[in-house]
Amino acid sequence: MKKVIALLAVISLTGILSSCEINNVNISKEKENNSIVDKNNYKKNSTNHTNDENKKQKTQLNIQEYYPIKENTRYIYEGTGNEFASYNVYNDYISGEKVQQRINNGGTVIASVIELKDGKLNKIYSRGEVYYRENLLEATGYGEETLLMEPLKNGTTWTLKDSRVRTITNTSADIMTPTGTFKAIEVTTVSTDGKNLDYYAKNKGLIKSIYISGDTQISSTLSEIEENVPEKQNINFYYPNINDGKIYYKNKEVSFRTNEITRKVLAEAYKEEVNNQLGKVFSPNTQINSLYLNNDQHVYIDLNQDFIKEMQAGAPYETMILQSVANTFGQYYHSDRVYLTINNNPYESGHISIKKGEYLKVGLQNIIEMK
Repeated sequence: MKKVIALLAVISLTGILSSCEINNVNISKEKENNSIVDKNNYKKNSTNHTNDENKKQKTQLNIQEYYPIKENTRYIYEGTGNEFASYNVYNDYISGEKVQQRINNGGTVIASVIELKDGKLNKIYSRGEVYYRENLLEATGYGEETLLMEPLKNGTTWTLKDSRVRTITNTSADIMTPTGTFKAIEVTTVSTDGKNLDYYAKNKGLIKSIYISGDTQISSTLSEIEENVPEKQNINFYYPNINDGKIYYKNKEVSFRTNEITRKVLAEAYKEEVNNQLGKVFSPNTQINSLYLNNDQHVYIDLNQDFIKEMQAGAPYETMILQSVANTFGQYYHSDRVYLTINNNPYESGHISIKKGEYLKVGLQNIIEMK
């Protein structure tokens, strides 16, 4: 009897264990299935999250798109409300994310340096009355004015050093221009005198500016973009005529492309023969080692030794040549003094000696224009 009970107990225990084993297998399979579902859901959610991030990155606006920096490009703006509202902009120099622009409104020429850095578009230098061409990308002493700031979305606000408040007030403003209609970012600048509205379009840059003060409204609108073009300047080059003892000048149109070195372009232009009656000032091998307008508003020019070696002139003719140099470069930089050196040493030719600290004075009296 005890054996029967024991056997029944073993059978019962076996059944329970078998039942537990079956249940465990089912539970294990259920967990495995749930795990597979969880993994699939994770992959799906992860993929959706990645797609959302990619979509967000693609739709996020950036300044590079709204302020492209292009070489050999001129932007022409037509204006209303003021005689100087029309102007054109040419990119004289570009280095990395910096661009030096030449802004000509018919009344003056302004050199302005713009830099894209740390999600901001900043004007870091500006100088008026810059009729000459000189690289000012590294110039200092202006301060900094933020024109545009990321994130490029409604409500982004910053305060300028003069207490004006600048805000992005629209990211899809419809702006009509002679070059087309664009969706533009609207930047509103508020001051005590009025407000400015500036509009930036993708792949175009600044397409419109409006100044409003009371009943006064002045606007400038992009009317044309000229690509792959040079900037042209009309420059007077002076030449001696040994036969009549007078100095003549020829007005030449000189072309400069973005990042071309001014002194090299001017040197080549000065070597061109203009009239067989006039003497040459720059010989074939003459080079300008350096040329600039100093802070004292005087011109400093350094030539190589070939300028003297290939001159082949007596004292009177050499004097006229030096006066021609002074007139050409002094007038170009709107200065009345020109300091001339040869390979960074005082000028010494055998006929004429210019001591350190002495200069050539620009003299435009009794000058004759050559037609």
